[in-house]
Amino acid sequence: MSDETPICSAKGCRTDAVWVLAWNNPKIHTPERRKTWLACEDHREHLSQFLGVRGFLKDVVLLEEWEETDR
Repeated sequence: MSDETPICSAKGCRTDAVWVLAWNNPKIHTPERRKTWLACEDHREHLSQFLGVRGFLKDVVLLEEWEETDR
């Protein structure tokens, strides 16, 4: 992981990320594959809904917890 502070994945947002949204597109990814978007507090719900409506959202985890399990 780099020394840079992770930022929100919402278009135009430059706020520090707090959440990890783990997702996959079942049409192109294997079931165990997880792609990630990062979200600040303000965009977590919007990005979750975007992925959820499409059936892509698998998990929403605090960035701190995600980083701990990644180690």
